[in-house]
Amino acid sequence: MQLLFRAAKIYDRESEYNGQTKDILVKDGVIAAIGDHLSCDEAVVYQYEGMNVSPGWFDLRVASRDPGFEHKEDLPSVKRVAARGGFTALLLLPNSEPVVHSKDTIRYLKSAGEQGVVALHVAGAVTRKAEGIDFTEMMDLHQAGAVAFTDGVQAIQNPDLLLKTLLYLMPLDTLLINRPEDGSLALYGQMHEGITSTSIGLKGIPSLAEEMMVIRDLKLLAYALENRNEHPSGPLLHFSLISTAESVELIRDAKSKGLPVSCDIAAHQLAFLDEDMVGFDTNLKVSPPFRSSRDREALRQGLLDGTIDAIVSDHSPQDEESKNLEFDHAEFGMIGLETTFSTALKYGGLALEDLVDKLSRRPRQILRMPVAGIGEGMEANLTFFDDQSAWIYDRTLSKSKNSPFLGKQLQGRVLGVLNRGQIEWFEK
Repeated sequence: MQLLFRAAKIYDRESEYNGQTKDILVKDGVIAAIGDHLSCDEAVVYQYEGMNVSPGWFDLRVASRDPGFEHKEDLPSVKRVAARGGFTALLLLPNSEPVVHSKDTIRYLKSAGEQGVVALHVAGAVTRKAEGIDFTEMMDLHQAGAVAFTDGVQAIQNPDLLLKTLLYLMPLDTLLINRPEDGSLALYGQMHEGITSTSIGLKGIPSLAEEMMVIRDLKLLAYALENRNEHPSGPLLHFSLISTAESVELIRDAKSKGLPVSCDIAAHQLAFLDEDMVGFDTNLKVSPPFRSSRDREALRQGLLDGTIDAIVSDHSPQDEESKNLEFDHAEFGMIGLETTFSTALKYGGLALEDLVDKLSRRPRQILRMPVAGIGEGMEANLTFFDDQSAWIYDRTLSKSKNSPFLGKQLQGRVLGVLNRGQIEWFEK
């Protein structure tokens, strides 16, 4: 198959063509030529005014719900949604049924990602059933293909477990991902603790619940590295879904001291505040909760100065029965794969090159994976997008509909994705 993309502006800071508008010819899944006024009689031509191209995007945090909760999302549907959102690779959380704590489950998930434009990578659970009690066989899971370890939506509450995991993963040169939240401080919380939670009568989740765990984990990371000659080739500890100003400052300071740490935020954290909860819209019930304007501004500054490494969708499908309830009974989470780019573009304040970097290159670097790039002779793993046009998010390809963005106008749309010699194109 031969494909010719005309006049695409290239966003790839590692490419010699970065910032240039070029034609790109792809033959059998490989970039055969990049230049001006290319021609190929056999090629299918794609041309769109204002088209941009970058390395394929990678989402570090996706709940596939498969196996076990396929009525909310399954592997075929999550791949469709991911492609529509511009992602060519996903890291799946282990919180399925069964939890990803066996080699068989990893093989099942990996096999589902071997075909099509979207590759599936698997994070293995740190503890059995992600219950925070007994370790899984992490060495076996790593050999079976787990690219990182996490208990996913469950924070690792036991400090001894977290320390031993860091020590165990260090010689494997792989990553521990933790969602920082002290379960005791957050118990029964429904939204950010503040003036709004008090005024509308919902129990709050204090910022302290996140910050205490960030402090703890950074202390344990420094302790694990004391008097050791081996050094990980990348981050050893990754904080997923930070949300407070203090967390950003703590991680910024840790990085300045050379600790091997990284972090991400959910794109939707840039769009909403705790005060938006006054309407009790359960689609806005997420974990971590939307916080104050000060916290949101700190997240934006953390993106700008590089403290925050990546932007994720935190795609968390929930069915109608889980969301169409009284607020305090509704499940946490929203779908986000289709809106991550548009949300981050509008609310993140990043230059387009930096935004694309946090969606493509940095996630792969964090996971020690080969970085997709744009150059002649390279495998074509590409996302095509328009950062200027507006569109209405009038429907989702997900099995679930739990998004506050449905029916809203967004800016910046994905045109198509190309990976493993296959293309999906969405231009209307």
